Amino acid sequence: MEDLRNLYKYPQVKIIMIFDKIKRAFSTKGGSEFNDEYLEIDLGKEERESKVFVKLFALKEYDDVNEILSALREGYTIAIIDIKTLRQKDSIELKRAVSKIKKTVDALEGNIAGFGENTVIATPAFAKIHKEPAKVKEEKKKFDYY
Repeated sequence: MEDLRNLYKYPQVKIIMIFDKIKRAFSTKGGSEFNDEYLEIDLGKEERESKVFVKLFALKEYDDVNEILSALREGYTIAIIDIKTLRQKDSIELKRAVSKIKKTVDALEGNIAGFGENTVIATPAFAKIHKEPAKVKEEKKKFDYY
């Protein structure tokens, strides 16, 4: 029974021994015990996920905007949004939804553009949408003779 009274002290002693080894490893005098074994930690090699996702969304109702916005805020998603269903159902809700997406894209310094009648493309800051300038119809030139 007497042996069981001191049983709770075993984990405490073990932890103290571990901390003593760590102290010796970092001190200048006792570091010789760990010279052959070391742990190298390179904090500069932390890599974030660098994959870009092109994700398709269907905007069927106004509440679908939240999923699109959260994907854009992550910063690695290019959103291609089909607006046909909401455009046919409620044009006012469509305007609200596109306006909300545009405000978020502007805050993220991204781009947004319509592609045809039923598609909107929204990108974060790293991607730019190339927009062709609208072609101006040239007026027929009158030829002046000298």
